[in-house]
Amino acid sequence: MSNASISALIDKFWESVPPAWHQTRAQIRSVAAEKFNLTVEQFQVLRRIRRGINSVSALADANRTGRPAVSRAVEALVQKGLVDRTTDPRDRRHIRLSLTEEGGRILDAIFRAAEDWLATRFERLAPADRSHLLASLDLLLAAFDEP
Repeated sequence: MSNASISALIDKFWESVPPAWHQTRAQIRSVAAEKFNLTVEQFQVLRRIRRGINSVSALADANRTGRPAVSRAVEALVQKGLVDRTTDPRDRRHIRLSLTEEGGRILDAIFRAAEDWLATRFERLAPADRSHLLASLDLLLAAFDEP
């Protein structure tokens, strides 16, 4: 591939991927805030607990924020009945965090709303264009796949 076509590809990447992700992320955050009264920090904590990050210190590292901010978010989520704290029986200093059933239900609803929003965007494309986009996204994943 010539340098000119790589340059054009890079330009198109910057024109498309970050704005698409920004709009998608804004939509997710909007649903979390408006429908479920969650702050961005609280939403991130719920999302990361679901992914298996189950302590305040690990959440602070993952969020790249301080422990006090994460502790406040966790406390608010516990008060809302979305997160449970349990003491590790082997190490009483370690408090494990987990989603409650309601916490999981809310996360599911937020992501369903995001998928519905994305579906309306993709439905604007002709079926053949959706197929091309799908193939292109596979290529994008391949380009960023670490050896």
